[in-house]
Amino acid sequence: QVQVVESGGGLVQAGGSLRLSCTASARSYSAYAMGWFRQAPGKEREFVAAITWTGSSTSYADSVKGRFTISKGNVKNTVLLQMNALKTEDTAVYYCAVHPADLTITNVRPRVLGAEYAYWGQGAQVTVSS
Repeated sequence: QVQVVESGGGLVQAGGSLRLSCTASARSYSAYAMGWFRQAPGKEREFVAAITWTGSSTSYADSVKGRFTISKGNVKNTVLLQMNALKTEDTAVYYCAVHPADLTITNVRPRVLGAEYAYWGQGAQVTVSS
């Protein structure tokens, strides 16, 4: 079983910044494709950002482009989501999702659909106040 643990959520004023971190257990697989999704109250879960297991390619939702940055962390199987210029509409529970990588395939694209991920974290609350 793969454990996925998020951290870094919290309360911030509009215009501020937060950084989310997610780590997938390294004992199970060597590498993962990783992504972030969010769900606001009364809304469906939506894609936020994703990065390939190689770290060479990323994808972002239009609503966060230019404000959020996804990157690999220094710790193995860790992904970071730097969120700048936060807006009240960014308030949501943010979920990290991971999928074991096939290390023989390096020409991969970021996974942007929730169904493409096998394992999910418990979620981290991000609240942006006006």
